[in-house]
Amino acid sequence: MTDAFTLRDAIPADLPDVVRLVRALAEYEKLLHEAVGTEDDFRALLFGPKPFLNAVLAEVDGRVVGQALWFNNVSTFTGRPGIYLEDIFVEPAQRGLGIGRAFFRYLAQRAMREGWTRIDWQVLDWNEPSIQFYRSIGAKSLDAWKGQRLSGEALAAMAA
Repeated sequence: MTDAFTLRDAIPADLPDVVRLVRALAEYEKLLHEAVGTEDDFRALLFGPKPFLNAVLAEVDGRVVGQALWFNNVSTFTGRPGIYLEDIFVEPAQRGLGIGRAFFRYLAQRAMREGWTRIDWQVLDWNEPSIQFYRSIGAKSLDAWKGQRLSGEALAAMAA
Protein backbone atom coordinates (compact mmCIF):
# COMPACT_ATOMS: atom_id res chain seq x y z
CA MET A 1 0.00 0.00 0.00
CA THR A 2 2.83 2.37 -0.94
CA ASP A 3 0.43 5.05 -2.26
CA ALA A 4 -0.67 5.75 1.34
CA PHE A 5 2.65 7.46 2.04
CA THR A 6 5.61 9.06 0.30
CA LEU A 7 9.32 8.96 1.03
CA ARG A 8 11.60 11.89 0.49
CA ASP A 9 14.95 13.24 1.59
CA ALA A 10 14.88 15.70 4.48
CA ILE A 11 15.31 19.43 3.96
CA PRO A 12 16.27 22.04 6.59
CA ALA A 13 12.61 22.88 7.26
CA ASP A 14 12.18 19.28 8.51
CA LEU A 15 14.53 19.70 11.47
CA PRO A 16 11.73 19.96 14.07
CA ASP A 17 10.27 16.67 12.77
CA VAL A 18 13.69 14.98 12.75
CA VAL A 19 14.26 15.91 16.40
CA ARG A 20 10.68 14.97 17.32
CA LEU A 21 11.05 11.50 15.80
CA VAL A 22 14.49 10.92 17.33
CA ARG A 23 12.96 11.71 20.71
CA ALA A 24 9.97 9.46 20.00
CA LEU A 25 12.34 6.59 19.18
CA ALA A 26 14.36 7.28 22.33
CA GLU A 27 11.17 7.23 24.39
CA TYR A 28 10.12 3.92 22.81
CA GLU A 29 13.55 2.48 23.60
CA LYS A 30 13.35 3.79 27.18
CA LEU A 31 16.36 6.02 26.49
CA LEU A 32 14.76 9.46 26.35
CA HIS A 33 17.25 10.73 28.93
CA GLU A 34 20.01 10.18 26.34
CA ALA A 35 18.28 12.09 23.52
CA VAL A 36 19.91 15.49 23.94
CA GLY A 37 20.50 16.39 20.25
CA THR A 38 19.06 19.75 19.23
CA GLU A 39 17.84 21.16 15.93
CA ASP A 40 21.19 22.95 15.62
CA ASP A 41 23.03 19.65 16.13
CA PHE A 42 20.98 17.97 13.41
CA ARG A 43 21.33 21.01 11.13
CA ALA A 44 25.11 20.57 11.28
CA LEU A 45 24.91 16.78 10.88
CA LEU A 46 22.50 16.84 7.94
CA PHE A 47 23.12 20.13 6.18
CA GLY A 48 26.50 21.44 7.35
CA PRO A 49 29.50 22.02 5.08
CA LYS A 50 30.46 18.35 5.42
CA PRO A 51 27.24 16.42 6.17
CA PHE A 52 27.75 13.30 8.29
CA LEU A 53 24.16 12.05 8.28
CA ASN A 54 21.36 11.42 5.77
CA ALA A 55 17.65 11.46 6.51
CA VAL A 56 14.82 9.88 4.56
CA LEU A 57 11.35 10.85 5.76
CA ALA A 58 7.97 9.21 5.34
CA GLU A 59 4.90 11.41 4.97
CA VAL A 60 1.23 10.58 5.26
CA ASP A 61 -1.16 13.33 4.20
CA GLY A 62 1.71 15.84 4.24
CA ARG A 63 2.75 14.99 7.82
CA VAL A 64 6.13 13.44 8.64
CA VAL A 65 5.42 10.12 10.41
CA GLY A 66 8.70 8.23 10.12
CA GLN A 67 12.35 8.50 9.32
CA ALA A 68 15.49 6.55 8.54
CA LEU A 69 18.74 8.24 9.59
CA TRP A 70 21.88 6.76 8.04
CA PHE A 71 25.49 7.35 7.17
CA ASN A 72 28.18 5.51 5.25
CA ASN A 73 30.36 2.95 6.92
CA VAL A 74 32.97 0.80 5.22
CA SER A 75 33.98 -2.82 5.03
CA THR A 76 37.73 -3.17 4.86
CA PHE A 77 37.19 -6.79 3.81
CA THR A 78 35.30 -5.80 0.65
CA GLY A 79 37.04 -2.46 0.22
CA ARG A 80 33.65 -0.83 -0.28
CA PRO A 81 31.30 1.45 1.61
CA GLY A 82 28.03 0.36 3.10
CA ILE A 83 25.17 1.98 4.97
CA TYR A 84 24.91 2.17 8.71
CA LEU A 85 21.27 2.72 9.65
CA GLU A 86 21.47 4.67 12.89
CA ASP A 87 17.73 5.11 13.43
CA ILE A 88 14.58 3.85 11.81
CA PHE A 89 11.28 4.83 13.34
CA VAL A 90 7.64 4.94 12.27
CA GLU A 91 4.99 6.40 14.53
CA PRO A 92 2.92 3.57 16.05
CA ALA A 93 -0.34 4.77 14.46
CA GLN A 94 1.27 4.54 11.00
CA ARG A 95 2.79 1.08 11.34
CA GLY A 96 1.44 -1.58 9.01
CA LEU A 97 1.39 0.72 5.95
CA GLY A 98 4.67 -0.70 4.63
CA ILE A 99 6.78 2.33 5.56
CA GLY A 100 9.52 0.31 7.28
CA ARG A 101 9.85 -2.03 4.31
CA ALA A 102 9.90 1.00 1.98
CA PHE A 103 12.75 2.55 3.99
CA PHE A 104 14.78 -0.64 3.63
CA ARG A 105 13.95 -0.88 -0.08
CA TYR A 106 15.05 2.74 -0.56
CA LEU A 107 18.34 2.11 1.25
CA ALA A 108 18.95 -1.20 -0.56
CA GLN A 109 18.34 0.46 -3.93
CA ARG A 110 20.73 3.27 -3.00
CA ALA A 111 23.38 0.76 -1.92
CA MET A 112 23.04 -1.26 -5.12
CA ARG A 113 23.10 1.85 -7.32
CA GLU A 114 26.29 3.09 -5.62
CA GLY A 115 28.02 -0.30 -5.57
CA TRP A 116 27.92 -0.45 -1.77
CA THR A 117 27.96 -3.86 -0.11
CA ARG A 118 25.59 -3.90 2.87
CA ILE A 119 23.28 -2.25 5.38
CA ASP A 120 24.09 -2.63 9.06
CA TRP A 121 22.09 -1.62 12.13
CA GLN A 122 21.40 -2.64 15.71
CA VAL A 123 18.24 -3.60 17.56
CA LEU A 124 17.66 -3.90 21.28
CA ASP A 125 17.34 -7.54 22.34
CA TRP A 126 13.90 -6.96 23.92
CA ASN A 127 12.40 -5.32 20.82
CA GLU A 128 10.70 -8.45 19.50
CA PRO A 129 8.32 -6.69 17.05
CA SER A 130 11.29 -5.08 15.29
CA ILE A 131 13.34 -8.28 15.37
CA GLN A 132 10.46 -10.18 13.74
CA PHE A 133 10.13 -7.47 11.09
CA TYR A 134 13.86 -7.61 10.35
CA ARG A 135 13.69 -11.40 9.97
CA SER A 136 10.75 -10.98 7.58
CA ILE A 137 12.89 -8.87 5.23
CA GLY A 138 15.77 -11.35 5.32
CA ALA A 139 18.06 -9.70 7.86
CA LYS A 140 20.40 -11.96 9.83
CA SER A 141 21.47 -11.44 13.42
CA LEU A 142 25.21 -11.10 13.96
CA ASP A 143 25.14 -12.94 17.27
CA ALA A 144 28.86 -13.61 17.20
CA TRP A 145 29.54 -9.87 17.14
CA LYS A 146 29.07 -7.85 20.32
CA GLY A 147 28.61 -4.10 19.97
CA GLN A 148 31.13 -2.08 21.94
CA ARG A 149 31.07 1.59 22.89
CA LEU A 150 33.49 4.05 24.41
CA SER A 151 31.72 7.21 25.57
CA GLY A 152 31.34 9.70 28.42
CA GLU A 153 33.93 9.44 31.17
CA ALA A 154 35.58 6.40 29.60
CA LEU A 155 36.03 8.30 26.32
CA ALA A 156 37.50 11.29 28.16
CA ALA A 157 39.83 9.02 30.14
CA MET A 158 41.04 7.30 26.98
CA ALA A 159 41.68 10.66 25.33
CA ALA A 160 43.70 11.89 28.32
